[in-house]
Amino acid sequence: MAPYSDSRTYFCIHAEVRFKIPASFHAVRNQFPMSIAEQQLNKVRTQAGFIAALDQSGGSTPKALDLYGINEDAYTNDEEMFSLVHEMRTRIISSPVFNGNRILGAILFENTLDRDIGGMNSARYLWEVKNVLPIVKVDKGLADEEDGVQVMKPNPGLPALLDKALGRNVFGTKMRSVIKTANGAGIERVTRQQFEVGRQIVAAGLVPIIEPEVDIHAPDKSAAEVLLRDQLLAHLDNLGSDELVMFKLTLPEEPGFYQACQDHPNMLKVVALSGGYSRVEANRRLALNHGMAASFSRALTEGLSDGQSEDEFNAMLDSSIQSIFDASCT
Repeated sequence: MAPYSDSRTYFCIHAEVRFKIPASFHAVRNQFPMSIAEQQLNKVRTQAGFIAALDQSGGSTPKALDLYGINEDAYTNDEEMFSLVHEMRTRIISSPVFNGNRILGAILFENTLDRDIGGMNSARYLWEVKNVLPIVKVDKGLADEEDGVQVMKPNPGLPALLDKALGRNVFGTKMRSVIKTANGAGIERVTRQQFEVGRQIVAAGLVPIIEPEVDIHAPDKSAAEVLLRDQLLAHLDNLGSDELVMFKLTLPEEPGFYQACQDHPNMLKVVALSGGYSRVEANRRLALNHGMAASFSRALTEGLSDGQSEDEFNAMLDSSIQSIFDASCT
């Protein structure tokens, strides 16, 4: 297994790290060991890499399994389906090429958070064995489309999930809404809801990844991105100085379009979703947006198959990770 050794060093030649760390942080860090939360925050602020999106939910799991080579005949109920997708995620996460050298974090479905990998809770395994930040998907799916958007369904169980996440040293959360067209009222609703929930997550001690996805097939995608950026910046300006957030955004039509969001003092990092683009196209678009990192799902697992040998699987995953890492380092 030498070709997949964890000992390799990866360089992000063109990466420009943008962050603001108070002088007092360095003084305290030199006197006392950093807590897990501080270590995780420091990793995001200072290290190159990307976030692996492994949070397929009940609605998207059948397609993910089918692309992996497991069709619906292989399971008869949700529990069997979730067990199979957990086996797929376990194979990815436990691969020797999947580690914190190139990967900052991994987004998990709550069902994964409740399962083990390598005899350890999944979140603990990610951080303690792989040095990868555990992040949990917290939304409960999308409401029906209205005003050209789909907001998140109500989530009365959010406080309990945040408590569970904190108890497992989870770094942050992710929640997704969808924008189908450039409707100003709809985009305002999406953004307002995302930030309202985001502030609850910050108050609980976690970092929210705010994901208002613009559908790549939207007929007026560029116009929707203009409306969204304006709303995002307005809501960022209303945050308190200690309220840090992340964004997960569709790759824009205009390179560098979200630079003002990236430079905002309340922004920890802006990452990009692949949104249905192939890995080649997603990487091409990402490389044009300097300072953004990937948070890919389908583009990450593209080419992986249940029938591959371990060497074949690891080689394909290694190639995928490296190409996404490279595109995240422009």
